[in-house]
Amino acid sequence: MSWEEVVKKFPEANLLQSPEYGKMNELVGDKTIVEDFGGEGYALMIVRDAKRGRYLEIPCGPLIDFKNKRVVKRVFEKIAGIAKREKCVFVRIRPQLLATRENLKVLAALGLRKSPMHLAAEHTVILDLTKSEEDLLAEMRRQTRYEVRQAERKEIEVKKSREKKIFEEFHEIQVETAKRQNFVPPNLKTLMAEREAFGENIEIYYAETKEGEKIAYGLIIRSGEEADYYEAASTPLNRKLPGAYALLWRAIRDAKEDGYKRFNLWGVAPAGQPNHRYAGVTTFKTGFGGEVVEYVPAHDLVISKFRYLKNLVVETIRRKRRRL
Repeated sequence: MSWEEVVKKFPEANLLQSPEYGKMNELVGDKTIVEDFGGEGYALMIVRDAKRGRYLEIPCGPLIDFKNKRVVKRVFEKIAGIAKREKCVFVRIRPQLLATRENLKVLAALGLRKSPMHLAAEHTVILDLTKSEEDLLAEMRRQTRYEVRQAERKEIEVKKSREKKIFEEFHEIQVETAKRQNFVPPNLKTLMAEREAFGENIEIYYAETKEGEKIAYGLIIRSGEEADYYEAASTPLNRKLPGAYALLWRAIRDAKEDGYKRFNLWGVAPAGQPNHRYAGVTTFKTGFGGEVVEYVPAHDLVISKFRYLKNLVVETIRRKRRRL
């Protein structure tokens, strides 16, 4: 199936199953495998070579009808066969399935176990871009609307660019942001590979004062029916000025104008977890309205039980250190 056919059949598909994401992984040196399972499903799979053991990763996939037991059984048998052929210790998946009891039972019945680490944003906020701009504004939190209007009054400008220079600048600020907010930023090689792979579908938005001082940055990627607020960074000015609010509202309006059906704010903290690594941005993101969505957590299909045990220990420790 072509990517257009995949999106038509599985509208929930997002950038992590796209051909561009596959190309990005190849640019940084990872092997990718694409299967359409005889027209009944689709999966972009990435072979990850980690010190703790090689594994097969399927982020936001596979894209199949999980209610069709025959298809599910056949697809996962195929996936297990590919993992064995690639000498993988396990397969890590995070399907585009809501975290319902029924969906979790489907995964358990396949012999999958909950992963010690996450894979893609399990909790996020998604805006419906088929709504009018007036409705999107009305559904914002009152304080968020205020900040958006304040940005206009303060003459904060939002621009966007694909130039290499702005990507390098974004990465520098992101490293500084990561130190303040205690998260691990992607490396520059990955960022540049994303720029090359996604082409015209990736842009960095940035907000600045009328004097040209940068306030906030946002990496926006578009694929299928969705636009994603994939990564962000900010300068100390963002504490004083509503640059991030202006930036995100502009990106949302642009995506709507270009015909995308939803806008994914890409990662919030689960309810009741104030120490989660996304806790600091959750109030900001949920202020834009939309639906808070919880997907099933990442699950592992174990291929080699003995070798998987080492991975389990290492990742459990890592998860606690990173507050995941």
